[in-house]
This record gives sequence, structure tokens and C-alpha cells, in this order.
Amino acid sequence: MLNWSIVKENFDKENFMLNETLFHLANGYLGVRDSFEEDFRGKLKTVRGIYINGFYETEDIQYGEKLYGYAEYSQSILNITDVQTILLNIDGEEFSILQGKIKKFKNELNLKEGYVKREILWKSNSGKELKIDIKRIVSFTREELFIIQYNITPLNFSGEIEITSLIDGNVSNITASDDPRIGTANAKHLDVVKCEVKENIGIIENKTKHSNMSVITSCIHEVNKKNQLNIEKEHDKINFKFSLEVKENEKVEFVKYSVFTDSLRYENNYTENLKILNEVIKNGKEFYIEAQKVYLNEFWKTSDIIIDGDEKLQEGLRYNLYQLLQSVGKDMYTNIAAKGISGEGYEGHYFWDTDIYILPFFMFTNSFLAKNLLMYRYNTLEKARNRAKMMGHKKGALYPWRTINGDECSAFFPAGTAQYHINTDIAYSFIQYYLITEDKEFMQNYGAEVLFETARVMFDIGHFNREGKFVINDVTGPDEYTCIVNNNYYTNIMAKYLFENTKLAWEILKENKEQFKKLKNKIEINEEEIKEFERAKENMYLPFDEKLHIHPQDDSFLNKKVWDFKNTPKENYPLLLHYHPLTLYRYQVCKQADTILAHFLREEETTLDIIKNDFEYYEKITTHDSSLSTCIFSIMASRLRLKEKAYDYFINNARLDLDDLHHNTKNGIHTAAMGGSWMGVVFGFVGMRIKNNNLHFNPLLPDNINKIKFKINFKHRELEIILNKEKLDIKLISGDKIDVYIDNNKTTIE
Repeated sequence: MLNWSIVKENFDKENFMLNETLFHLANGYLGVRDSFEEDFRGKLKTVRGIYINGFYETEDIQYGEKLYGYAEYSQSILNITDVQTILLNIDGEEFSILQGKIKKFKNELNLKEGYVKREILWKSNSGKELKIDIKRIVSFTREELFIIQYNITPLNFSGEIEITSLIDGNVSNITASDDPRIGTANAKHLDVVKCEVKENIGIIENKTKHSNMSVITSCIHEVNKKNQLNIEKEHDKINFKFSLEVKENEKVEFVKYSVFTDSLRYENNYTENLKILNEVIKNGKEFYIEAQKVYLNEFWKTSDIIIDGDEKLQEGLRYNLYQLLQSVGKDMYTNIAAKGISGEGYEGHYFWDTDIYILPFFMFTNSFLAKNLLMYRYNTLEKARNRAKMMGHKKGALYPWRTINGDECSAFFPAGTAQYHINTDIAYSFIQYYLITEDKEFMQNYGAEVLFETARVMFDIGHFNREGKFVINDVTGPDEYTCIVNNNYYTNIMAKYLFENTKLAWEILKENKEQFKKLKNKIEINEEEIKEFERAKENMYLPFDEKLHIHPQDDSFLNKKVWDFKNTPKENYPLLLHYHPLTLYRYQVCKQADTILAHFLREEETTLDIIKNDFEYYEKITTHDSSLSTCIFSIMASRLRLKEKAYDYFINNARLDLDDLHHNTKNGIHTAAMGGSWMGVVFGFVGMRIKNNNLHFNPLLPDNINKIKFKINFKHRELEIILNKEKLDIKLISGDKIDVYIDNNKTTIE
């Protein structure tokens, strides 16, 4: 299937960890790295991981000098019970991809049917040949379920084989103190508190030491041939050994069902787990294989982007969209981690990535999932209020820079807590959701409260200076190579937008008299406060240099020396791994899009000429050490009609993980960059924006792309967008007619 499968046809032991990530399976709840059934620990570099989104451990952060308000404890996603191990022994010889002769190898991630399949033709040292086909599924329709279907066909012999299936509760996380992108938590977090066998079902319960969470793992097997089963149980692991006779060319089908349930979601964890497992056994593997196809068929109907003329781009884009579906939390307890559920990078934390880079995709294609992501933010609002108080704000809410449970766990405050723009980013996503869906009820019940509370903190950190301008001091913008500055352009312009839309939320809230009264009493908001937000908006200070005709990133940015890029060795990138933060802070050097990102989100705040000046200035001093950067530069290059640059930045973004361009995909995918690739097509090449509550299009098709085709939902309409060499065509699939603007010309779509 062209562009619907990611395939590797050779076993690459040097890049095993990378492929563990690339071929991982997940469903928003459960994630399984593709670590193979043979256990290579001690033989290859491997991270043999299974994770549950939102299942974490906490530890006190040890500071040399701890000051008031520092984050109290870390949070780390946990590697849970290992069920991947299935060992095959043939007349005393153990099958392993590392020994014998591999006559054929193929690993495939199927994006249409939602499985990973490994096909091996293997010859043992004694000359026995086997065909081994292994299929894995992490179910989208039964999120607790992981299935391994392990088929064995002896090709030139008959004899005895032994299949050993292991459930191992003795698991640990990785540590990497030299790379802040991975995390530095202790490795061993889980204790085994239960290990038992009931009616051939293996059950292990793991419990955290500090966060008081537990996970139940249960496993059961099916074999299509008569066999002798021997079960060996230790205090933290269970071995199921199946002995059976095989005949030449006769296929053995071995299926392992594993169910994971956690105490965050299940009050009676043990009972619920076994209930789900019994349901799984009753339905059988074919039921879930077929359900997987149906689920993904519905997903691709609304979410696919078809690229004609560039197969590499098409492959990268589809892979990214599939990974977003695999990563997105589909309940009120979770969000999307920076690495999804594919690895331990950034310790499973949620950042602003979701709100600015990923939510647009779901808002325009699946508003149900978008609403769930926003509800996670609403459900952690009380913790954000507590954080605001800790940070000296008498009212309002301050969302954490990095978190799992809603508490701040960033230990380095200059590039963490100081990024107050997280408040404006979250508020921005609530505003955009309303503009796209017109969901007034959601704004009244949830969105307005988030907007008011985040605006209060943004107002509190600013003040009106002697000239009457509203200024915001001592914050960090998106560029983490420039920290603790006055009047970061991005922060100020996003605060302005937040203040502006508190008035919109106020007016919408007033339409529901009961909710209006309830919220006014709950947070003691009044019209005078809304007017103060309006005054701050009207007088917001936005840095501008009259000489260069650019927007400085902040008040002091242009007074710094430009980084010596010419004499910086290539091996010293990313800079954050080779230079002390203070060294970076003293120079004009950007990790990622900052002012340019502000222009994308709030283009109407300045002229296109000034945006062009800014683009040219910041392009020269931006390293793109952050995976969040190139997609924004691609979008703005499209807006400035820089066709080649737009494409070059985009292909870097679209294939960032498949081509391992940042050399750290082994620790997990880059979900924000994946969301950015959808934005790069829709907001970049097609030039879509929401302006004055209407859709505007300003397309620029790259020369080597013949056609782009995708669907969106906007204001209860389903629209199909087709951009080719001749024109942009918009079709109304469902809903009432709608006015759109193409190159500023009004068009009615019926």
C-alpha cells in the first residue's frame, strides 16, 4: 500500500532504539515500544518500554539552593510490567535475530489497519528453517488491550518446540543526567505487590512508592495446537512454558492477550481488569483486528491529507497524523506528552506543545478529542490557581510549564515557570475552539472561567508604565536561549489577544443567566475587571525598533552581540548540550521561532512588510534546535511567498522523526512537530486563517507538489479543500452554505 506503511527490510541493530520508537504502537492510553519478543537487554542498546498515559511517579526535587516557590517534586511517566517477551526454542536451539541466518526480514507499521508486523525467514545454526510472522495490535477500541499474534511455521523439519511467554514486574526507567530532554529521575519506581496465577491467567500488580498509583497487568494465551503447559511463578514474574510437537509446513498460531488497568481511571482496578480480559477472550483477536480497521477508516476519512507529486512528503505526513492519533489522551485525565507514549523523553510531561501545535489538527478534524484535551486543562484549573498563589498572585491561575497531574514540575524556573506565556497559549486554544465550533455551552461552562483566571495573572504580572503603556517584565518567551526578559514580543501580543477575548467570553457568558451568576459568585469576577483587561489590551506595549524596522524579541535583545555561528562547530548543536545557559542568554541566538510564531498566530497586529523584515532578521540567528521551529518558519515563508524556503523548512519538519533529523527520536517521537506538519500544509501551503470569524485562504503550492486535498470541519460544516496548480477549490460536503475568502475575494460555498 503506497504511503500507507512504514517498512524496514533489514535488521538494523545499530539503530534498534530508533526503530523501537518509530514502530511503537499506542492508542492514547497505552503505548508499547517495538522492542521485539526476543529480549535483547544486555546485547543491544534498547529501551524495552510499555507506558500508560498519565501514570507516573513523583519524587522530591533535590536542590542545592532551594528558594521559595520552586517546584516541590518531579513527575515521571513509568515503564510498567513487561509483557513483550516470547521466547522460541527449537529442539534446544533458541530463536534470535542475533544468531543463525536471517534469510528474510521485514518490519511494517501499517497506518490503515493499525498494526506492526514482523516477518522473518530464519535458519538455525543446525540448519532448521522457520517462517515466523508476528503481528502486534494496541487496540483503539479497547484501550487497555495489547495483542501479540505469534505464528510459527517449520519449513524443513518436524519436532518439538517450546514457547516461553513472560510477564515481568521487575521493570525500571532509563536515566540520562547529561541530557535534560530525557530526564534524570531514578530508574526504579515500581514495587510488585501481587503476583498470581488464576485459571491460567497471569496477574501482576505494580504500585508506585510515592504517588500512590497502581497498575494491574493480566495475560492469557491461546494456542491452536495441543500442548503441555508449565507455569513457573516467582515473586515478581511469571513464566508460561508451552511444549508442543510441530510438523513440517504446519503453522502454529500463538496469541498473547495483555490487559492493563490503572488506579487513576479504575476505582476497583483488579476486578475491572479481569472483567475486561474476560470480554477480550470472549470476543477473540479477529474482533479487535477488524475493529481496528473500522476505527482507522473513520479516522482517515476526516483526517487524511493527500499529497500528489511528493511520495516522501506524503509518507512523512501520514506517519505524523497517525502518531497524533496514537498519542492523544482520549479521556479527561490526560493530554498529549511531548513524546506521546513512545518513550521516556521529557519524562512523559505535557507542555504548551498541545495547545499551540497539536490542538489545531483536532479542532478542525475531531472536535470531540479537542474538547477532551481542553477539559484536561479545565480539570487542572484548581491546581493552576494554587500555583498562582504560590507565585505571589492573589487571584487567577498560572498553568504549569511542564506537568502530568497539573502541578508544576519544572526544576529550572528561568526556562520553566518564567514562561508565563503558557497561560496565553492555553487561553488561545479555548478561544480558537469556540471560533471553530461555535460551542457556546462549552465557553459558558468552562472556557470563560479559564480565560478570566489566566487573564488575571497576566494582568497581575504587568503594569502601566509612566507613558501609560502596559508592560510585562521578567518573563521568558518561547525562545529558551533568551530567558527572564522584559516585554517579550510573543508574550505581550498573546496577552493582548487574551485580554481582548475576555470581553467576548463575558458577553457569551451573560447569555446564560444561571451560569453567569454562578461563575461571578465562584471567582468574584465583575465588569470593572473586564474593562481593566480591555484597557491593558488597548495600551499593550509591543517592542519595535524604528531603525531596523523590526520587532525586537524583547527590550534588551538587540543590545546583545550576535552569536558566532560561523565558528560554532556542527557537533556543538544543539547548543543547549554544549554551552551554559548564561552563555546563551548573553547573545542574539534563538533556539526556535518566537517573534515569528507571534506573527503566525497574530498576523493582523502588524504589516506584511514588517513581518518580512522580522523573518529575514530572525532566520539568520535561529538554530532550530527545537523541533517546534521549522514548521513555523515554513508557514511564514509561505505567507511571504518564499516558495522554496517554505518547502525546505517543511520537508525538514514533516520527516523529522522518520529521518531522525534531531538524532534523538530513539527517546520518543516529537508530537508537536507532527502537529506542526498538519499546520504547515493547511496554514502554510493552503494559507488558511480565521479572520473576523471567517475562513481566509492565501495558497502557495510548492513546485514539486501537484495537488493537496484534505477535509476540515468549521462552524458545523464539513468542507473539502483541493489545491492544485490552477486553483483552490472548496466543496461543501455537509452543512449550510458559507462565505469564505480566497486571496481576499469573497466566495460563497454552497
